Amino acid sequence: MTSKKVIIKLIRMNCAINEQLMLVLKPFGISIQQFNVLRILRGQKGVAANLFTVQEKMVNKMSNTTRIIDKLIDKSFVERIICKENRRKIELFITEEGLNFLKKVDPVIDQTEEKMTNHLSEKEKQEMLILLNKLNLN
Repeated sequence: MTSKKVIIKLIRMNCAINEQLMLVLKPFGISIQQFNVLRILRGQKGVAANLFTVQEKMVNKMSNTTRIIDKLIDKSFVERIICKENRRKIELFITEEGLNFLKKVDPVIDQTEEKMTNHLSEKEKQEMLILLNKLNLN
C-alpha cells in the first residue's frame, strides 16, 4: 500500500509542477515541450542535432517532436537544414532569436523552480534526487 501512495504522490506532484510551469510559460507563447526542445538545442552549443537526438533528450518522450519543431521554426527560434547529399537527413539548430528568447525566459523559470523548492534545504534537495534516482525507471 505504501508503494501505491508513493506513486500517486509522484503523479500528483508531476501534474502540479507541469501546471505551474505551463502558467509561467503561457505569457511567452510557448509550451513546456517547446521550451524543452529549445534548451536541448542550446545545449548542443552550435553542433547540429537531428530529430532522434532531440527525441532522446526530451523530458516527455510522448511528444510529437516534429510538430513541436515546426512550431519553433514558425517562431524563428529553430532552423532546419536539409542535407544536400541525403535529403532524409535533417539538421536542427537554435537560432540567435531562440537564444535571445531563452535569455528572457530562463530567469522566470529559474525563479519558479526555486519557489517550488524553496522550503527544502540544499541537503534535502540532494537527498530527494538520490531517492528519485533509486527508483531507476528509465
